[in-house]
Amino acid sequence: MTDQIDPLRRLFGTAAITLAASQFAFTGTAEGQPVMTKQGASPNARPEPNTSFVSLKQVDAGLLNVGYAEAGPADGPVVILLHGWPYDIYSFVDVTPLLASAGYRVIVPYLRGYGTTRFLSDATVRSGQPSALAVDVIAFMDALKIEKATLAGFDWGARTANIVAALWPERCKAMVSVSGYLIGNQQAGRTPLPPKAELQWWYQFYFATERGRAGYEKYRQDFSKLIWRLASPQWHFDDTTFERSAKAFDNPDHVAIVVHNYRWRLGLAEGEPRYDDLEKRLAQSPSITVPTITMEGDANGVPSAYARMFSGRYSHRTIKGGIGHNLPQEAPNAFADAIIAVATDT
Repeated sequence: MTDQIDPLRRLFGTAAITLAASQFAFTGTAEGQPVMTKQGASPNARPEPNTSFVSLKQVDAGLLNVGYAEAGPADGPVVILLHGWPYDIYSFVDVTPLLASAGYRVIVPYLRGYGTTRFLSDATVRSGQPSALAVDVIAFMDALKIEKATLAGFDWGARTANIVAALWPERCKAMVSVSGYLIGNQQAGRTPLPPKAELQWWYQFYFATERGRAGYEKYRQDFSKLIWRLASPQWHFDDTTFERSAKAFDNPDHVAIVVHNYRWRLGLAEGEPRYDDLEKRLAQSPSITVPTITMEGDANGVPSAYARMFSGRYSHRTIKGGIGHNLPQEAPNAFADAIIAVATDT
C-alpha cells in the first residue's frame, strides 16, 4: 500500500465501492442490548443534530496539552474518535451521544494543531508526519490511563488509527476506518500518477510552495470550506455548522502542522529523527490484525483494493445516499453502528 490512497484525492469521485467482504453482525450496545432507533427509521438515517459537547477537558500527554470532549459512563468500554483535515471534533458531535447512550465511554481529542490542543514547549518541532500523530494517541491514552480502546476515524484520523492498530495492536481493541488502509510512506509518495489523478492532489502541490503556505495562513477558513464542499458535494451544511468547526483552525500551530504533513508526504520536508524507526516499520506496509470495519460514502469515490491488508476479522460497509468524505458527520448513525458492531464482536 502507498500514500497514493489519500482519501481527499478522490474529491471528485462518485462511484461506490463494490469490495466484497463478510459482514460483522450487529450485536448491540456495550451491555449487549440493541440500540433503539425511532420506529421505521433507517439505521443510516441522520438523527436530530447536536450543537455542542457536554464536557470539554484538557490533559498533558506526551508533547502536548490535549483538548478533548468526553461523554458516557466512566467505566464503559472506551472508544476514541479521531478527526481529519480540515475538520475537528465536531465531526463526531452526533456520533458521541449515540455511543454514550449505548454504554460507551467516548473520548474525542483535538489533534495537534487543532482547537485547544497546544504544544507544551515552544522548542518542539511542529511536525505533521503521520507517525507523530499516532504517538500522540498513545501518549494521550497513557495520560488517561486507558490500556486499550476501540479507535475510529476518517482522513488523518483514520490514518492515525491505522498506524496505532498496526504498530501497537495491544492498545487497540478494534477499529473503524473510513476509506480503508491509509498507511503510506515518503518513497511511495514520489511516484507520479496519471494527470487526472494528480489534479485531485492540487491542494498538496499548493502547500508545497511558500505561496501556498501564505495563502492557507491568510484564507484558511475559505480554503477549508472549499475542501468541505468538494469532498462532500451532496452534504448541504450551513454556515453555523462550518463556523463551529472552523474555530479549531485558529490554533497557532495549525498552518505549520498542515503544511508540514503534506510536504513530508511528498518528500519535501524532513521528518523528526525520533520517529525514524516507526517510519521504517510503516514503509513495510504492515498488516492490521485487530478486528476492523472499513467504511466509505458512495459520493467519496472508489478506493484501491485494500482488504488484503487486514489479516484479522474484517468487513467493509458502503454507505449510500450521497455520503461524502466527512462520513461521521454526514451519516452518524451508520458510523456509530459500525463502531458498536466491531467493538462488541471481539
